[in-house]
Amino acid sequence: MSVSVEKGVLIPSGIVENYFKKVLAEKVTKKVIGVKVVAEKILINTPGSKIVTDVDITTALIATLKLNSAITKGAIHVIIENAEVTFEETAEWHFQKISTQKAVENLVGICDITKNIRLERKIVASDVKERIANAFERKAIIDSSNLKVEVLGDKVILLSTVSSLSEKMDIEKTAWASPRVMEVEKHLSIDSGIIVY
Repeated sequence: MSVSVEKGVLIPSGIVENYFKKVLAEKVTKKVIGVKVVAEKILINTPGSKIVTDVDITTALIATLKLNSAITKGAIHVIIENAEVTFEETAEWHFQKISTQKAVENLVGICDITKNIRLERKIVASDVKERIANAFERKAIIDSSNLKVEVLGDKVILLSTVSSLSEKMDIEKTAWASPRVMEVEKHLSIDSGIIVY
């Protein structure tokens, strides 16, 4: 793996063994203060001489999804073509939406995952804004004093300036963890106080 930086754009590149390691490399690079964009050029090369076919991936994927209690049986349709997995799914909660990817990202042979996952429409609780603000305050790493949260129906709108891409992602993740949130609109800008040339 190698990393280069140019005007706030961090570019990790190299070859990893599986999709999970690719995602992990992307997550680590997003934690660097001052980075505004990650433009990854990471390739996946499965070690060993055995070629993993789409049928092999499908068999492993079905077995893995059956073991995950967060995934509703019958709610997922999967297309696998050239080691690229596409999910078509409905979910009630955002954690169910991301649990599908997390369940399969370690499988050997997968090169990419596309998620076309919809959240089912539910009535939005009137205290969503309060829950989000309280959750931000419980997280010591996030300063919620500058955070503005608006709720429009089932959509949460976040307005703030943050110090890193990681903090921006934490704020979004916390908003999605609120019950019955269907959409999160982010107006979060990164200002680390570091001048990047």
